[in-house]
Amino acid sequence: MNIRYESSVAITSEEFGDLLRRSTLAERRPVDDPRCLLAMLQHANLLCTAWDDQKLIGVARSLTDFEYCCYLSDLAVDTNYQRTGIGRELVRLTQSRLGPRAKIILLAAPNAETYYPRIGFEAHKSAWILAKSKVIE
Repeated sequence: MNIRYESSVAITSEEFGDLLRRSTLAERRPVDDPRCLLAMLQHANLLCTAWDDQKLIGVARSLTDFEYCCYLSDLAVDTNYQRTGIGRELVRLTQSRLGPRAKIILLAAPNAETYYPRIGFEAHKSAWILAKSKVIE
């Protein structure tokens, strides 16, 4: 396999949605909402991708200040390419674009909870989520 990694190549919302469908993330992402997918790409400020020739096979989509924290919102790899080190390399590429004090933060999908410790992530016991529909008391 001759996989190419990029951190300065834009992708379309169609390419992004297609990859999400070919990974396991389509279950938890708005793949049938093109406007939302476009916003997800437009507002991310660090996008690392993996390519097999011209085919998008992996993406790490993040929001970051580049110095202190980086929220890795999506790590998606085409299921036909999983278990080959592509996810690990996308995380490594993301990390290489950050300053020395920056930490990568993510919320793991249920099926990926055992993956992240294997590549060096540490579990954190106090993550919190507030849905837009939830009224703040």
